[in-house]
Amino acid sequence: MKRRELFRGASALAVGAAAGAGFVASPSRASRAAARSAAEFGAVGDGRTDDTDALQAALDAVVAGSNPGILTIPPGIYRVSRTLRIDLDRKRIGTITRFAGISAYGAQIRSSIRDGSDVLSIDSRTVARFLLIEGLEIRGRGAEGAGLALHCDGRGHYIYNSSIRDVMVEGCGGDGCRMVGNIFESQIFNAYFRDNGGNGMTMGHAKGGGILSAIHVFGCVFGGNKGHGAILIRKANDVSFHGCYFLLNGSFGLVAGNGCTLLSHCGFENNHQGKKSAATGNAGLSINVFGTLIGCTAYSIFKQKHLVRGYITNHLVMIGCTAAGDRQAKGATLARLRGKDSAKITVIGCRGAIEDAGGPEPLEIGQTGFGARFGAGWNSPNQVRLGDYRLWVDGNGDLRMKQGAPNDDTDGRKIGA
Repeated sequence: MKRRELFRGASALAVGAAAGAGFVASPSRASRAAARSAAEFGAVGDGRTDDTDALQAALDAVVAGSNPGILTIPPGIYRVSRTLRIDLDRKRIGTITRFAGISAYGAQIRSSIRDGSDVLSIDSRTVARFLLIEGLEIRGRGAEGAGLALHCDGRGHYIYNSSIRDVMVEGCGGDGCRMVGNIFESQIFNAYFRDNGGNGMTMGHAKGGGILSAIHVFGCVFGGNKGHGAILIRKANDVSFHGCYFLLNGSFGLVAGNGCTLLSHCGFENNHQGKKSAATGNAGLSINVFGTLIGCTAYSIFKQKHLVRGYITNHLVMIGCTAAGDRQAKGATLARLRGKDSAKITVIGCRGAIEDAGGPEPLEIGQTGFGARFGAGWNSPNQVRLGDYRLWVDGNGDLRMKQGAPNDDTDGRKIGA
């Protein structure tokens, strides 16, 4: 991948070793790195004063200055009337290889922006490692764009080993958070993206080719957003969600149009609130191409009808997933799947029906009501195999067997009564 151009020769070993340190670093360690307070630049935080100029001056000097470090924002309500920008420019600051960013536990940025521009925008035109945003609350009024926007594009520009933790973005007119471009090997912890006018979170490759990958999302909530809870755009797929919850969004909880690396222990509840009725509702998760789900759940009493809707062309694995519904969604199912006949769909120990949408036959093991269900067709990728022998059911309902792969539906011989 293009991002790997960053790693050459022996330097790759040093980068890889330090990446682990970035993952386990605590907020307290980060906060001690060259920290200065926004109060030094005149930020008041009383909820009445327009703190835009003071906060921008602090960001310019501390985070995007010649010696980047941590800007602490003391507890308070900071009103802003235009976009706060962190402009990371190689010509001015070189590369960043230590903690730099914002530590703001107890601080709320309250937007009064009216022109659709973002509240906090970070644009990297350099290599920025260990970028940190922690403890910050961003509250919109519905007339701004994204609450938090990170963008990195262009050859040789990267954001990696970054961390967004304990952040809340609520009530913004656009997306809660938008991450686009060369952003990788980064984590989002315990963040809350709620009641925004766009998607709770949008992640994707940049139009110019910047690659987003190796993003891990832990324990985050995506709820009540008018669009999707979260969406992967421009063929981005190397994102994993762990213990996240997607609920009450206007459309899908999560959309992964080009696949998703992993969803583990995630919940999808009562999405598609923007639909008029249960008849026009859909799944909690929309996924195409490939994916792996472990221990994911779906529950609905309104318009969410399945856990998963997908068009699978590569593989889909579901382990220990469940789906249930009541009231309007009483008939909620586990999945509605289509795809290429060559696709592999494996379902193990799950609860809930899989609707026949004309796609590849899934291999089901340990489903409610039976032990195992294999593909019945002569050309099914999940055909029963006993040693060198293949078994299938032909178009007349007769069981057939052949040593080796069958060439058509009537190949081999009938067995049994």
